[in-house]
Amino acid sequence: MTVTTKGPLPSEPYDVTVVGAGVVGSAIARELAQHPLRVALVEASGDVGDGTSKANTAILHTGFDAVPGSLEARLVREGRRLLAAYAIESGIPVEPVGALLVAWDEEQLAALPGLLKKAEANDYHEARIIGAAEVRSREPHLGEGALGALEVPGESIICPWTTTLAYATQAVRAGVDLHLNCKVEGLASPPPPDGADHHELTTPRGVIRTRHLINAAGLHADTLDQLLLGSGKFTVTPRRGQLIVFDKLARDLVRHILLPVPTALGKGVLVAPTVYGNVLLGPTAEELDDKRATGTTQDGLDGLRAKGGRILPALLDEEVTAVYAGLRAATEHDDYQIHGAPGQRYITVGGIRSTGLTASMAIAEHVVGLLADAAGPDLDLTVAGNLDPVRMPNLGESFPRPYQRADLIATDSAYGSIVCHCERVTRGEIRDALISTVPPGSLDGLRRRTRARGGRCQGFYCGAAVRELFEGWGESGAAR
Repeated sequence: MTVTTKGPLPSEPYDVTVVGAGVVGSAIARELAQHPLRVALVEASGDVGDGTSKANTAILHTGFDAVPGSLEARLVREGRRLLAAYAIESGIPVEPVGALLVAWDEEQLAALPGLLKKAEANDYHEARIIGAAEVRSREPHLGEGALGALEVPGESIICPWTTTLAYATQAVRAGVDLHLNCKVEGLASPPPPDGADHHELTTPRGVIRTRHLINAAGLHADTLDQLLLGSGKFTVTPRRGQLIVFDKLARDLVRHILLPVPTALGKGVLVAPTVYGNVLLGPTAEELDDKRATGTTQDGLDGLRAKGGRILPALLDEEVTAVYAGLRAATEHDDYQIHGAPGQRYITVGGIRSTGLTASMAIAEHVVGLLADAAGPDLDLTVAGNLDPVRMPNLGESFPRPYQRADLIATDSAYGSIVCHCERVTRGEIRDALISTVPPGSLDGLRRRTRARGGRCQGFYCGAAVRELFEGWGESGAAR
């Protein structure tokens, strides 16, 4: 098991290197780990899932509204099945709450039959149109004026942080080298076939040498494409989504994921419960030029509150726990941009938008299939072993947490010692995260693994204690 955050990189070439340790890159690394290959997973930041993957709406989609016949539609459909099973096996919290696409005017109401046909074209046959009275009975706190809705019972909520971490943990335990703080900045030599028989990628920590390269760099996938190929088939235009997180006391206000009728810019502003017990409002959809613009704005938050007040008026009376923004890797195309360049021993995985979490395992299978076809006998992808299962810490409110488990506390009293009272996070959970296979490199990373400092007080009361534990285990050298 190798996780590195600093120091020199190995000089021996890898068989395959995956650039980008978001949910998709980590899933690809996990899929490759089943084969007898020397694999690296390279990430520019100091943690896995630290970009787009950490700031999404945390929905496990059915794919009912994807473009029929598209690669995205197929991979979301397959990925949902794979991830639902993997979540049960790995302890990733999922709640099948269902969704309602609410029509607020006659034009939106008239669009529902078309959305129902699209769902059926995508092989999803559980959706149905319901009238205003049933909508009201299903969501009694909904704002006035709803004319009907498309019910999609298969839509679920999931923990995106644990999903990415599970993939990366399983990959590392199976022998994948995870190199963090390792941004690809350039080329040390021309890529194949003009250069050597391997790629040489320059990073702040030295040169990564690899026979085959998979680009899952998310927002920067187009930049890496240009670097390696001299041209690209797509351009990433970051689309910012701002969101508001409401306190757990708001959870009883909503029973389903409440979606608007979608537009060309995306699925629009939704109200959704989370597996952590909160309620989300968002996201916005702002086309930007800056791939680092993850800050929230007053205009964006005001716009969300205005739309939220129409959807669920009582929500605006609840306490706001946090606000955040994420950037989606939007392109000029309506579909995923997954392309192989066999002569260059290179695969691009770009344009993976909000459905990437759901599709991640199917994307990984698809990409490794492309790699097998292109590499032929150059890579041994004919033999696939079984990965040892992982069991992730439960962060969901609908499943027993450590502080609620007398059996666990009897075995180890640290699970009965609460450090973060807003989120009921125990000393045992924090310890486990800090000595885990892929430990956090920051307090934010620790929050994504435990929820510590993620509650109503945002670390005001527990911050010092959490920091002391984080720094104490870090200084002891555990898992570093």
